[in-house]
Amino acid sequence: MTEAAVIEALMARLGEMWTVTLAGTVVGLLFGFFAHRSRFCMRSAVIEFGRGTREGKLTVWLFTFSTAVLLTQGFIQLGWLDVSTSRQLSQRGSLSGALIGGAMFGVGMVLARGCSSRLLVLAAQGNLRALLSGLVFAVTAQSALSGLLSPLRATIAGWWTVEGGAARDLLALTGVSHGGALLFGAVWLVAALVWARRQQVRFWGGFGAVGVGVMVASAWLLTWKISSQAFDLVVPVQSLSFTGPAADMLMLVLSPPGQPLKFDLGLVPGVAAGAFLSALLWRELKLEGFQGGQAMRRYIVGAILMGFGGMLAGGCAVGAGVSGAAVFTLTSWVTLSAIWGAAMLTDRLIDQPKEAVQQAAAEPTSPHADPELSASYARP
Repeated sequence: MTEAAVIEALMARLGEMWTVTLAGTVVGLLFGFFAHRSRFCMRSAVIEFGRGTREGKLTVWLFTFSTAVLLTQGFIQLGWLDVSTSRQLSQRGSLSGALIGGAMFGVGMVLARGCSSRLLVLAAQGNLRALLSGLVFAVTAQSALSGLLSPLRATIAGWWTVEGGAARDLLALTGVSHGGALLFGAVWLVAALVWARRQQVRFWGGFGAVGVGVMVASAWLLTWKISSQAFDLVVPVQSLSFTGPAADMLMLVLSPPGQPLKFDLGLVPGVAAGAFLSALLWRELKLEGFQGGQAMRRYIVGAILMGFGGMLAGGCAVGAGVSGAAVFTLTSWVTLSAIWGAAMLTDRLIDQPKEAVQQAAAEPTSPHADPELSASYARP
């Protein structure tokens, strides 16, 4: 039975709404499992790059990024996928929103010690810091979408806009073909393979990261296939993102029963379930909380910046940094660059000086030094 026939059979049996929600759940489940096993984290990759260390975290991110680009562009080249109707390409975009929102997201990502997808994965294994940050992130994102913060978001987004279509397609703007985009993804995948060997990246680090990239491309393919066969329901062609879905999930919980389901509403619980399953199988479930009010303030501020910044930019570290970048949306690449630059700067200005003080305090310079001094500088 072909893929189209399977989708048609599911639509006939479950209905279009439940079919697309089930697709989101399955993709989310696998994404959550692979993301947890690989420790996929853009924040860790950015910090490693900025500090010039070689711990394999950047390599893990590159595996995901290159796989997503390679597969997505391969599907397009084969004629299996058409992303021209996706929101990231067809609708008017905001370069000011991408730049400012991406920078805000990058700062928040460092302060909260993880992007929105990473917070969801960590919350599923029992990290209460990530759970609280994720809730604050979702509330802020919803407020920026249609609540108190929405006028500010709309104002900033309107400063510098770009038309949809070719004006927002980086491949069309540069004259690079989908074959060239394929080559771009292949080069980075080879680089990731070489660096993984040199850095002795563990099996699940590489394999799981590739799995995350496969899920990004699969989401593009599945939503397009379902959209092309649906009659009664308008199914957006999309991939993985966590800013809009987090806000949608919040409203589903707070709204009366009977709200319509969609891909995003299957994605979020699917990711949580996949990460929980991975943590359960590898015995990594563990309740973790805050150690002091200062740490809580840092996480909350970071979550607020990510929630507003992600909604302003139209994507998060995964939505813009991987999904949008895989289809070479201009605004997604601006967002990715802004996240990367702001996160490196935040780490250099805030975390690196603090860690230097902690390290100096942890190394007494005389035999009469107080051993308790180091503990007072312990990371919250």
